[in-house]
Amino acid sequence: MKVTGQREYVNVLGVHVEPLAMEPAVARVEEALNGTQKGYVCMIGVHGVMEAQRNPGLAAAYAGALIAVPDGMPTVWVGRHQGYREMQRVAGPDLMLEIFQRKEFSRYTHFLYGGKEGVADELAASFAQRFPWARIVGTYTPPYRELTPEEEQNMIATIRDLKPDIIWVGIGAPKQEQFMNRYLPRLETRLMFGVGAAFDYHTGRIKDCADWIKRAGLQWLDRLLQDPRHLWWRYLRNNPAFVWNIALQLTGLREYSRAATLQPIDITQHSPRTSSQVLRKTGSGL
Repeated sequence: MKVTGQREYVNVLGVHVEPLAMEPAVARVEEALNGTQKGYVCMIGVHGVMEAQRNPGLAAAYAGALIAVPDGMPTVWVGRHQGYREMQRVAGPDLMLEIFQRKEFSRYTHFLYGGKEGVADELAASFAQRFPWARIVGTYTPPYRELTPEEEQNMIATIRDLKPDIIWVGIGAPKQEQFMNRYLPRLETRLMFGVGAAFDYHTGRIKDCADWIKRAGLQWLDRLLQDPRHLWWRYLRNNPAFVWNIALQLTGLREYSRAATLQPIDITQHSPRTSSQVLRKTGSGL
């Protein structure tokens, strides 16, 4: 275990994850929204940890996160091995649902960025019905490729006009983490969340599994059975390599250092660059 300032973290192959459970994670989100620093939240599991070994940009994005939560039981098991017995899995879809359903967050506005065509709009409509106190002010479905300069300026201008407190980014790792790391200084928002497949979970495109499967660390197998064509290589490439490397770390045969930590952004001092073009918006509360 390590301590940086007042924050403790678990070292998972050089990626630092906070030893959180759901309630402490929600408290950290509320603290961040009430503070003067803007930032982003990363959900870190085996896939992300292994991608960070190969992708320095992702490793830097994780290091720059304001909050880094354990998304997956293997990261939790590593944390418990390092002394954090109360650490629990905090998955992106679960944390997203927790924030939306709690009325203490009703004063904050939301923007949905990601998903395939129509998914963000469907999710916004669903959440507006389930949580009428939640204010979703806009959605955007980005192309699978990189944004063009014009698309980028339109997106930045939209966020400037809407000023959402929270942006939910559902474009998958490592794209979403690098997106947040790159665009946070340029977007007029307070907190960004990289929630992976949460949009698909909450619109029923991906079926959730039983809690006991999650606690057993087998949600990856449930996902694989639902979509073997797209996921077999990810799990074949990452899971055995993770087990081998984490065994080397935990036995002390290999050490892993963290990427350089980026400086937080103070919203009282920063003015993001914007343009005057506008994308799709929705009304307050949709």
